[in-house]
Amino acid sequence: MRFDNCVTYIVAALLATAITPAARADKSGLTAQQIVARSAAATQAGFNLYPNYSHIERDRQEGSDKTYRVLMIDGSPYQVLIAENGKPVPEHQRQQEESKLKQEIAKRKAESPEERRQRIASYERDRKRDNTMIQQLTAAFQFQLLKKARLGSFDVYVLRATPKPGYNPPNLDSEVLPGMEGTMWIDQKTFQWVKVTAHVIHPVSIMGFLAQVQPGTRFELEKRPVSGKFWAPSHFSMRANSKILGMFSHNTWQDQTFSDYRLAKKY
Repeated sequence: MRFDNCVTYIVAALLATAITPAARADKSGLTAQQIVARSAAATQAGFNLYPNYSHIERDRQEGSDKTYRVLMIDGSPYQVLIAENGKPVPEHQRQQEESKLKQEIAKRKAESPEERRQRIASYERDRKRDNTMIQQLTAAFQFQLLKKARLGSFDVYVLRATPKPGYNPPNLDSEVLPGMEGTMWIDQKTFQWVKVTAHVIHPVSIMGFLAQVQPGTRFELEKRPVSGKFWAPSHFSMRANSKILGMFSHNTWQDQTFSDYRLAKKY
């Protein structure tokens, strides 16, 4: 895994999970712990439904701006390039992408049971890793309920996350957590996450102390309702400031938007 992908994964897990809060009740009698516990259940429900949907994803980073139609085909995703720099791909390229899609569908239909198992297992490993990270986050953070507020069209609880004293990261993925704090906006009706922001407050070594995530690193996730109880990401942005081997600065940015969620068709 490349270093910038590692940072993205760690923080994406942070932004998609529930964290143990400090107890404080609002006027409804709910404590921060109860609010986040309910949001954890709501987030998990969405996590379980996510593989049932296809969507449009625009990925922007330095030197690249591409938009994909992300299809769920027989248990794992497949990307079809549909635009670059905000403009639809030329007709000949669109036809090439459609041809590659047909070839991929045929390839998956022709798989042996073992080949299919291995393909889906690779996708599920990443999802299992996300769930493992959830367990660490509940140990790494504490929450404070700040207030109720209005965010866009949603009435939300606003909570602040801070590192829990004495937390010892047990693996590489969780080493960045003690250096972060953030804010959550949780919908009062559904307890779904409307928005989460996080930033690094002091340098944290990761990857066996070969690299440090530096202050100035910031992340933001926004989610919106799709259907019924299913909420999904609508926007994710990251600006990462890091040092490799303590000497070489490494600054990256990434901005992703997600739209047009639809139940995945069967191929």
